Amino acid sequence: MLARLQSAIGREDLIEQMVLVPEPKKSFPKKAQRPSTNLIVGYDASPNSHTALDIAFWIAHQTRLATNTQVTVQVVYVVEESSSSQYPNILSLPINQPTLECSVSDISKSVTLVLTQPKLHTSITPIQQADTILWQARSLAEEWQGSFKSHLRFGCISTELKKVVELETADILFLGCKSINHPMIQALGSNFPCAVLGIPNCIDE
Repeated sequence: MLARLQSAIGREDLIEQMVLVPEPKKSFPKKAQRPSTNLIVGYDASPNSHTALDIAFWIAHQTRLATNTQVTVQVVYVVEESSSSQYPNILSLPINQPTLECSVSDISKSVTLVLTQPKLHTSITPIQQADTILWQARSLAEEWQGSFKSHLRFGCISTELKKVVELETADILFLGCKSINHPMIQALGSNFPCAVLGIPNCIDE
């Protein structure tokens, strides 16, 4: 995958720039038992995570063209423990809650409401913020027209990323990090279940 990316960009140093945690010696079951490839992206709508998601979609697209293999890109957004503790009710939502959606018209209405009533103060809860962030990721997935899945998790970011990677038997985890010294890479540890890729310095956010 990275070799194709290197060839397309015309760089010879992408692999050493992007591989922050190498693939473990003992990985998930081989392709005979796993007909598809799963790419996980830690996403929070920041410029770096957006770049990581773009790279994941590009690699998924090129892999489908070259190998005719089903590739699914999955984003994970984690509401941290400190945020969820401020809003205890978000963990006990009714079962009949609507699915996370955020249409453009809804955004326009909320913006108009704030502009016409400047004294109105509305606080955005973590669940509402997550809704918007995952909607952004889904919008980008529609542009690439690929297989896509999203996860909303609550707790410690590194712990929840590992849980999703194990649950989905991921091949790669993409993060918006540029160095193995990034705190998130340190939190994941060296015994992570799959390879962890960051974004190369030669790509601007």
